[in-house]
Amino acid sequence: MASIAFWPVPVDSAAGPQLASALSWLHAHGIPAFVNYEFVEFAANIIFFMPLGLILSFALHRFWFACVLGFATSALIELGQFFFLPNRYATLTDVVANTLGTCLGAGLWLVVKKTS
Repeated sequence: MASIAFWPVPVDSAAGPQLASALSWLHAHGIPAFVNYEFVEFAANIIFFMPLGLILSFALHRFWFACVLGFATSALIELGQFFFLPNRYATLTDVVANTLGTCLGAGLWLVVKKTS
């Protein structure tokens, strides 16, 4: 997680043209226009942070504490990018997506806990 978060340049920069091409093809074949780069990035951030929420919940046995730690982790990552990585972009949207991913991962823990 740290290597991706603190990579000196955006980790998706090399894949940008391929993603744009794939999205154009998908749009031509009926995928709604709201599925754009920003949507894909938001969804990827959610998925990327889900394991953190699951692991924190298994370790701490607290859903909300896992969510708070996910928020803190994301905020620290974004602050680090803002202050130390001039080629990266710190955004509130990333904090929201990352926190949501952490909480969804923690929610999976709740489901597993209730079924066992």
